[in-house]
Amino acid sequence: MSIGEFFATNVTALDFEQINQDMLHWAKVGILDTVGVTLAGANEPCATILSSVLEGSTGPAVLFGTNQRCSALDAALVNGTASHALDFDDCNNTMGGHPSVPILPALFALADEIKVSGKEFITAYIAGFEVETKLAMMVNFYHYSKGWHPTTTLGVFGSAAACSKLLKLTQEQTKVALAIAASGASGLKANFGSMTKPMHIGRCAREGLLAAKLAKQGFTANKVDVFEHPQGFLEVYNGAGNYDIDKGLQAWGAPFDIVKPGIAIKQYPCCGSTHPAIDCAIDIYQTHQIQVDEIELVNIWIHERRLKHTNRPLPKSELDAKFSVQYVVARALTDGCVAIEHFEESAYSAPKILELMQKIQAKPYGDTQFSPDNHFGGQVRIQLKDGRVFEAKVQEPLGRTSDNPLPQDRLQAKFELCARRVLSQDAITHAYELITQFESIEDVRNLTELLKTN
Repeated sequence: MSIGEFFATNVTALDFEQINQDMLHWAKVGILDTVGVTLAGANEPCATILSSVLEGSTGPAVLFGTNQRCSALDAALVNGTASHALDFDDCNNTMGGHPSVPILPALFALADEIKVSGKEFITAYIAGFEVETKLAMMVNFYHYSKGWHPTTTLGVFGSAAACSKLLKLTQEQTKVALAIAASGASGLKANFGSMTKPMHIGRCAREGLLAAKLAKQGFTANKVDVFEHPQGFLEVYNGAGNYDIDKGLQAWGAPFDIVKPGIAIKQYPCCGSTHPAIDCAIDIYQTHQIQVDEIELVNIWIHERRLKHTNRPLPKSELDAKFSVQYVVARALTDGCVAIEHFEESAYSAPKILELMQKIQAKPYGDTQFSPDNHFGGQVRIQLKDGRVFEAKVQEPLGRTSDNPLPQDRLQAKFELCARRVLSQDAITHAYELITQFESIEDVRNLTELLKTN
């Protein structure tokens, strides 16, 4: 059985009755978090510029946090971009990226076009999540390290699978949709720290939705072996010897990835690779109440693979600052937190922050500090001018896996913080209540109607 046929068979077979309480819980966590961060990103320049370029688009789909509607394809593009604008959206260890944002903006756009229930929506979301993460098992972490942006190069298949499920495509049509999506897989890490990175997500969501719509209308693609072909996805994106097909196929649903390792919820609106160091810095700040002017030297250790895109001693823009481990640790040591406003209005170039960043050194950690199979650890050591040394270490940031979840009150607080940037408190409260009982919604448009402004 080919990869495309395997995925299509399992996607079309998945039914809401197969979704247990753990799967349902984590699906609602992902929906809540993604809706929140999309609302927070609605007025970010990458989303507003993109929306202005698409001026004239008409249709039924809501642009979150605005009073605009447009076509489903354009809504997937704009909302997808907004969802990743702040880099505040959820992550997944298997994927090496962000699992929900390639899928949910496309599903919400489609749900504004056709009537779907909460149960149908959740089933499609879980199906797409499983496709992208099991494909990730086949190609990571070579794929990640090579320079592809896995959120989009893999997420496009999650989007296509989820939209195919919501459109009730046949197994053969779903295979076609996945094959079409293979030619829409794109995203380079070279564009991290710019508006193009969040646009990767918007394009990915749109490509997945487009693939499913085209497949439904009879569009053709290589549904036989688009993944395995000598010039197919695996050989072109990874190359011979750099992928393991069986590893992904054998793991389908055992368990579903949305449950374990699960969804990693971010506490900070910046690159997830920096979060272990932030947790350490905040711990030192709160425990020892040090003053910035007392600091002589700060040493940071994170995984080598994560340091490659976060070792930015002097960020050059607000977006660049989201990927600077030096900047976010400087903020944590100065303010005791890392917040949305720390990436606005040139906050990264504040004199006290620039001075502190010059004292910060970032290095990859070795096997003596963390287990070789731990990619998510972090350690921070601070030396003060009077000779005192303070240190903190985490095996993984809070919320990184389902075994170390962010508490519900923090999930709600994050949602409200994000949504408050564009919505009234009444709309926020009602939206939160609907999402917590998402499986009972008869028409998802009851929720999206709350996510627009008047």
